Amino acid sequence: MSELKLIALDDEDLKVLSAHLQDAVLKVGDIAYLAAEKRFVVLANRFDWTNALSQPESRRHKAAARGKFTRYRCALRFEQVTAARLRGIDLAAKDQVLSMLALQFEPSADQAPAGTVTLVFAGDAAIRLDVAYIEAELRDLGGAWAARSRPRHPEDGTKPGTD
Repeated sequence: MSELKLIALDDEDLKVLSAHLQDAVLKVGDIAYLAAEKRFVVLANRFDWTNALSQPESRRHKAAARGKFTRYRCALRFEQVTAARLRGIDLAAKDQVLSMLALQFEPSADQAPAGTVTLVFAGDAAIRLDVAYIEAELRDLGGAWAARSRPRHPEDGTKPGTD
């Protein structure tokens, strides 16, 4: 797969980024809010669901054993961020690992296109970003490696976690 480079300018675009970031893992130390620049950046290791799901179910376990699943080092950037709030995240715990579940957008009732983007993590952790409008970029940074396992979810009949 070629390196991913995506831009989000509305809620539908953000859903595409969210799909690519499901099960991405990152360390708290790789989160930065640059208030003066109105920018929020996260470095993460995203799981390549596009490639993983293109393999027939009967081959997925064998694919993991052969190192056919991949993670990519990526950057997620939001512009026009006016505030950032954390829940369940200790910024001093730089090595704490977070597992991303989704990106969500809630428009402001009276100040469209402004709203709140929420980065939802496992363990009831979250980062809420107040944005003047949606302007986000997801970009692979070039690092790719074989994933040790495929993330698992209750909706696919498996226990949460990894193989």
